[in-house]
Amino acid sequence: MATCRKLGTPRCRREDLRGALREDSMTNSMFDLSLVICTRNRATQLAQTLKRVSAIRSQLKWELIVADNGSVDATSAVVQEFAASCDHPVQLIVQPGRGVSCAKNAGWQAAKAAIVVCIDDDCYPELDYFDLIFECFSKDPKLGFVGGRILLHDPTDRRITIQESLEPLSFPAGSFIRPGVIQGANVAYRRAALTEVGGFDPWFGAGALYSGDETELMARISAAGWNGVYDPKPVVYHHHGRKTANDEWRLMRWYDRGRGAYYAKCMLNRGMRNVYVKNWLLTRQHHSWRKSALEIVAGLEYVARACMAGRSFNG
Repeated sequence: MATCRKLGTPRCRREDLRGALREDSMTNSMFDLSLVICTRNRATQLAQTLKRVSAIRSQLKWELIVADNGSVDATSAVVQEFAASCDHPVQLIVQPGRGVSCAKNAGWQAAKAAIVVCIDDDCYPELDYFDLIFECFSKDPKLGFVGGRILLHDPTDRRITIQESLEPLSFPAGSFIRPGVIQGANVAYRRAALTEVGGFDPWFGAGALYSGDETELMARISAAGWNGVYDPKPVVYHHHGRKTANDEWRLMRWYDRGRGAYYAKCMLNRGMRNVYVKNWLLTRQHHSWRKSALEIVAGLEYVARACMAGRSFNG
């Protein structure tokens, strides 16, 4: 069970100058945005991220929720110190369940805003980040998710887990969500969409059985009738710290397994099957036989686990 502590309250109220950005479906909350950052035993890195969050400039009303996935380091002290100097409410939620999706679910469920923004604990948002995310949602009341650009912070890190494309992309309801186009280091959701589909699947995400928690969630949101976009304007800088070819190889293998489980889950769902079978076959031309084999093995493993666990194939 998650535990929650409110660690800060606003020291001053900003005037509401949002005017034209507000829409009827986004005016029933005391906050415009809820920022959720999940973490586990990365207190030093988290402190740097929080420092960059504090530098964001926006007229919007926002709150911060740090979802701690069972840290035993100084994470709690880092959050408390940040909350003491922050002009916005800060919550620390402790959710030690296996995998980051457990923490993410606790985080968004505690959020009070209609828009839930998620960045990693090693990402540094641009100063206009909140305004640009909010602007995306204000244009379309059926927009369920938004992904933004992810640039490399440290040029000595491996060029992985980034998204540098300057081309906007739209994902109409019922779309195929290709892994990697929108990444969890920079993504936001409409809370109503999260509620409708039940949030993150705890079998996916760091520390769980498979990677790809954000992609799997976006696929269900799209299948439920919500639109999505990739917009390059909201930017974060990823300070992931992976330096070696071996670091990259291990991560890519983890992603291969996640893709296999993701495709298998979508293909088992009657409402999503046709779209995902077709697109999985089309993507084979861009993957080696080795990657395809890893995906197939992971997919079969997912099916076996799901059958043994009595999982519904249509939810």
